[in-house]
Amino acid sequence: MPIRTNRGRAAVYRRIWGFPLRSPAHLVGTAIAVVVLIVAIGIVVPQLLGNPNRSGPEPVRIQDPGGGTSTSRSAGTTPAPMSTRLTAPLVQPTSAAPDPAALTVAKQWATAWATHPDGITNAQWLDQLRPLTTEEYLPEMSTVDPANIPATRVTGEPTVTQSYTSSLQVLVPTDGPKLSITVAKTPAGWLVTGYDQAS
Repeated sequence: MPIRTNRGRAAVYRRIWGFPLRSPAHLVGTAIAVVVLIVAIGIVVPQLLGNPNRSGPEPVRIQDPGGGTSTSRSAGTTPAPMSTRLTAPLVQPTSAAPDPAALTVAKQWATAWATHPDGITNAQWLDQLRPLTTEEYLPEMSTVDPANIPATRVTGEPTVTQSYTSSLQVLVPTDGPKLSITVAKTPAGWLVTGYDQAS
């Protein structure tokens, strides 16, 4: 017989919600039923939504390394080893005649590098290099102790070893080692981005 009053419905709802609290056995049984229901939902819902991890193999488009045409294979099959050959060549820097301004910066930087009178601090020495050095390279230069620099002056003109449109590698002789200096074109002009002591 259908329930026709709100009072009757409330009594039915109380019996349903109160069922787990009637005894420990009811409570355990209800907990187990809830866990089973959650697990079932976790298994069934992804299959209904078409989760690719639980569905059958899907075709995958791969690039044929030989002719550039595409083929398909099943996602469940073992993939063939990928080719390490580059599909496009790396962009090489363009060679260019050396810019005299870059050579001037390299010589000025080498002169500032070799100028370290007794008692000069690293901060004072860096101030000489700062206008000619990129901001990114200055932290590395801050680790140099000027007292350990094995040169005191530049002894000749810089010679270009590599020259590109946006960078230059220059060899500068000193009364110590030769300096291999890299100069790059930046929005602020030509600046030193690195150096090494050449033999």
